[in-house]
Amino acid sequence: MPDANSTPAPQVHDDEAAEAGDIRPGLTPRQARRVRIVLSGTVMLGVAVALALRLGSTPSVLTVGFYGMALTLCGTAIELSRRGRTRVATAVLGVGFAVLLSGEWLLGFPGGGI
Repeated sequence: MPDANSTPAPQVHDDEAAEAGDIRPGLTPRQARRVRIVLSGTVMLGVAVALALRLGSTPSVLTVGFYGMALTLCGTAIELSRRGRTRVATAVLGVGFAVLLSGEWLLGFPGGGI
């Protein structure tokens, strides 16, 4: 009596599966990691430029603190993406920046906005 688990599943080629609509097009895990790393690096560069501009106009400890936290979040997202945790990296960036922006707004930071 053949075992149900021993029978190999029928092989479906990618072309046939794509025509049947079984495969969703998307990024490979490697591509997703690279996209998140580039996104995080771009955000980090933008935050660094904004920090330099803000320090030129209104130097304060709060400015350095908020932008330092933003840079730390970007670095954390890069490391998470590098380790394959791309969804967590996206959540860290999104939720982290929402918290930073709301904290900056609540403290009444003049000219706020990261």
